Parts: sequence; structure tokens; C-alpha cells
Amino acid sequence: MMAFSLVSTTSSSSASAATAVLLPPHHHHRRRPAGDIALPRRSLLLLSTSLSLSTAVDPPPSPASPSPNTTITDRVFLDFSICPTNFLPNRESADDGGDSILCSDSALLGRLVLGLYGHLVPITVANFKSMCTGSCGSSYKGTLVHKIFPGQFFLAGRQGRRDKGAVRPPQQLPRNTETVKSDSFLLSHSRGGIVSLCLSENDDDDELKLDPNYHNVEFLITTGPGPCPQLDNENIVFGTVLEGLDVVAAISSTPTYKPSERIRQFNDLAKFLGDERAQNARTIWNRPLQTVYISDCGELKVAKPSLSPTLP
Repeated sequence: MMAFSLVSTTSSSSASAATAVLLPPHHHHRRRPAGDIALPRRSLLLLSTSLSLSTAVDPPPSPASPSPNTTITDRVFLDFSICPTNFLPNRESADDGGDSILCSDSALLGRLVLGLYGHLVPITVANFKSMCTGSCGSSYKGTLVHKIFPGQFFLAGRQGRRDKGAVRPPQQLPRNTETVKSDSFLLSHSRGGIVSLCLSENDDDDELKLDPNYHNVEFLITTGPGPCPQLDNENIVFGTVLEGLDVVAAISSTPTYKPSERIRQFNDLAKFLGDERAQNARTIWNRPLQTVYISDCGELKVAKPSLSPTLP
């Protein structure tokens, strides 16, 4: 009690001196300069570790992939005509090179000028050009536009019997290995006037496709006005319509066979049950009710090929 009383009755100056003596030296506090941030050693260690990890994990930016080469290397033409009557082939002249359609009152719809992307898909372009010139032993001349999907696309160049307006099997064409290469499917069917090798939409018979002389020569042309995304990654875009979009519109407006909703439902049921007749019945859907055919075709010689219109 005597010690406590002595401390409590000591003056303030003496108390400060006593406190300074009793406190250990490391308890003295220094004022930090303005702007200094106190970081414990543990925080500095964690911060440096996270920075090193983020630097190691982040991959370097990859260079942009080059755009497909759509330089037009070749030009061909397709003349389309229409006959108001049904298709009447001349069986005696079925191998005359294409003049097998008997229609005295046919009318010329017009000419399409197509630009082909020979650098992008050279085999596809070479085969198509050979079919236009007839140098491969077969030709598109005198063959039918056999399917029309209004507002989307039309199909032509189906291989089959010549007396039915189909393409005679071209025996002198090389095999198109581009049909199994992913680089061949880079372009999309983004607008009207796209020319594409038809691989997914054709209805060729399986027996015909097993023929050693079978070649992929059927093609489609989009009619617009919108894109056809269902065709992307399935068919090879190899060209564009340079002249004659009005002809494309005229072909697209040709009346076609459209089954009733009841027939469609019955066909879907038969297909679900595995009835092969369902697929055979579908082959006549969307066929034009008037005969639209390629009355002439060939190659156009151009001195200086130019770039194609930019694809959207």
C-alpha cells in the first residue's frame, strides 16, 4: 500500500519519466510519412506469388486466322429456260449432248454469270467448270432444275438417267477429295446468289451413289433474300453469282409441288416407323410444276480476274 501511494502522489512530470523508464525500447512508435502504406511481410509474400501465377497462366494472344481466299479465278455462264408444259425427253436422242428436251414454246429466262473461287477449292471449281464445258464427257446442258425451295435455294445438276433430264455420270472427272476437308466448308450461305456444291440436300439414290462412276456434281444456288444457315458446314461454297440475280429470283418464283399438311404428317409417321416409301415420296416434294432447265452453259474467258464481292 505504501508503494501505491507513492506512485499516485507523484507529479505528472515524474510519472512521464517513470513510464519512459518502465516501457521497453521497442514500444516507441514513429510517425510514418504521408502516403506510406504498411504491408505485413505475409501480405507481400502472397501478393508476389499471385502476380507470378497470373503471369504464367495467361496465354499469349493468338494471331487472327486468315480469311478465306475468295479471289475469282474462273467465270462460267448458265442459261436457264422454262417450258410451260411437262418435261418430255426424247429417248432416241438421250445422249445427244443435252438437246433432248422437246418444247417448242420454251422461253429463255436469262443468263447467270458465276465467279468461281479456284484458290479456295480448286478441285471443286475444276470439276464444275468441266461440267459446264462438257470436257469431262458429261454436261449440265439440257438438265433440269429439279428442286426449288422458295426464299431459300434451288437445286440443279442431279446425276442419274439422261432421259429424265439428269446428268449423265461423268467418268472423266477426278475424285473430289475436298468433300472431306474441313477447310472446304469455311464460307457460309449468308445471302442470295451463293453457289455451292450440294452434299447434304441431294436426294440421289443410294444405289446410284455406290456406282464407281458417281461424282458429286449436283449444285445449289441460294435465292435470298435471307441467309440459309441450315446449309452451312454441310455444303461447299465455291462461287457467287456475278450477273443475273433477277434470273435467280424468276426461278425461285416458279410454282412447285407442295404436299398438304395431312400428307406431310402421314409421311413423317411412315418415316418414323422405318417405311422406305416415305423417303421415296419426299423426292417429288418441291419439284417445279413447269420445266426449268439449263439450256446452255460454258466458260467465259477473262483476261484479268478480279476479287469477288465481300461476303457478309
